[in-house]
Amino acid sequence: MGKILITGVAGLLGSRLADWLVNNTDYKVIGIDDLSGGFSENINRNVEFYKFNLIDLQALKGVFEKENIEIVYHFAAYAAEGLSPFIRKYNYENNLIASTNLITCSIQYNISRFVFASSMSVYGNKYDPPFNEDLPQAPIDPYAIAKYAVEMDLEIAYQQHGLKYTIIRPHNFYGINQNIWDKYRNVLGIWMYQVLNKKNPTIFGDGSQVRAFSYVDDAIAPMWKASQSKKCIGQIINLGGIKEYSISEACNILINVTGLNIDPIYLEPRHETKYAWSTWDKSVELLDFEHKIDLEEGLTKMWGWAKNQPNRERFIWPKYELNKGIYDYWKQE
Repeated sequence: MGKILITGVAGLLGSRLADWLVNNTDYKVIGIDDLSGGFSENINRNVEFYKFNLIDLQALKGVFEKENIEIVYHFAAYAAEGLSPFIRKYNYENNLIASTNLITCSIQYNISRFVFASSMSVYGNKYDPPFNEDLPQAPIDPYAIAKYAVEMDLEIAYQQHGLKYTIIRPHNFYGINQNIWDKYRNVLGIWMYQVLNKKNPTIFGDGSQVRAFSYVDDAIAPMWKASQSKKCIGQIINLGGIKEYSISEACNILINVTGLNIDPIYLEPRHETKYAWSTWDKSVELLDFEHKIDLEEGLTKMWGWAKNQPNRERFIWPKYELNKGIYDYWKQE
C-alpha cells in the first residue's frame, strides 16, 4: 500500500482530500498539522496523524524516514493575506520556511510527486482579470510573496533535483471543515461566525471588490488527478471560481441563506487587490474540473454545518509584530 502525505490535514482542503483518499483509493494517508488553524475533529480516523509545525525540520525528517511516502500534498499555510504585512516573521516562517523544509525532505527521500496549493494572490493587482497561468507573478503583500517564493523553489527543485511538482492556485475555497473562528481570514467563514454570534457581517471598504468562490468538494477529485497525470508535471493550474461576485453580492447571498433580516457593516478599506478572479480552462483540460455547486447551494451546505459546530473561542492575535499602519478594526484593546 502506497502512502500519501497531506500537510494541513486538519484544515478545509486537507481534511476533505483525506476523506476522499480514504474512501476512493488504496493509499494510506499520513497527515501533519500543528492544529493552529485546523481542528482534530476534522481529521479522518484512518489518517496516521502527526502533530507538529513544519518549521521543525528534524521532526519532519523523522516522518519521512518512518513512513516511506510516495506523494506529498502541501496545504499547510496561514492564509491571512491582509494581516501578513503586520506578522512578517510569522508569515515567512509558516508559509515559506516550512514549505522549503518540506521540499528539502521530498528531494532527500525521493518523493514521486509534489502538489502545492499556492494562491491566486500571486497575480497581485497588476493585471486585469481573469488571471491566466501565463501571467508573471506580481504579489502585493508578504503572504503572496511567500507563495511566489515556494513556486520558484519548486521550479528549481525540479530542474536541479528532478522533484516532479504541480502547482495549484486555488480560488477562494469554502465549505465544511473551514475555520470560521479566525478573525483574519476566510471571508465567508468570518461572516458565518459573526451571524452565529448575533453580529452583523462586516465588509472592508464599499463591497465592490470582486471574487469568485469555489465549494471545496468540487476540487477534490481534480486535486487527486494533479498527482496522477503526467501532463500535470511542472504545470501551474488555476483551480475553481468560474463565476464572480462582488463582496456585497456574496454577503447578501449568505444573509438570504441564513433567513435573517440583517445588514452588513462597512469598514475601513484595506490594502488588497480589488478585482481578482482567474481563468479555469486549464483545470478543465488537465484536471477534469467541474463547477457543480454554486455559491447559494454551497453556502446552504456550509451554513447547515456551521450551525451545529461547537461555540469555539475566536482566534485573535494577542500581539502583532508591527502595529504601524494597522487598520482600526484590527487594533488591539
